[in-house]
Amino acid sequence: MREVLGMALYRAGRFQEALRELQAYRRLTGRLDQNHLIADSHRALGAPDKALETARAALHARVPEEAKAEAAIVGAAALGDMGRFDEGIGLLKTHASHQRDGGAGEEDLRMWYAMGDLLERAGRRTEAAAEFRRVVRHDPAAFDAAERLAGLS
Repeated sequence: MREVLGMALYRAGRFQEALRELQAYRRLTGRLDQNHLIADSHRALGAPDKALETARAALHARVPEEAKAEAAIVGAAALGDMGRFDEGIGLLKTHASHQRDGGAGEEDLRMWYAMGDLLERAGRRTEAAAEFRRVVRHDPAAFDAAERLAGLS
């Protein structure tokens, strides 16, 4: 129940309340499968250091690959929030190297988009454009990648 409530609060943008419910879920179950939402809630509340710590715990836990991908994205974004762009880019690259082969799924698109965002924030516009181009090539309507790409051209 706390997990579902925490997820609903997170999706509604009520991060403080989501954090309370999701942390209670984690305490009660010992599961880290929602750590990416806990981490992103910390980030939304202006605590990137806590977000990074929580995301890293998920990356080293036995959680589904989708949850690890989300934790890598949130952890990388938190590093970017702290101005540690190269570390964030490295975190995404490390996780991406363990991705499956074949076509691009939603997880891949999110990873490429996050990489583009970090590269742009780091001032690496050409590399950022290449990542947004990858997203657009696989799904022209994904996120705001087409607009981001146009802004870099």
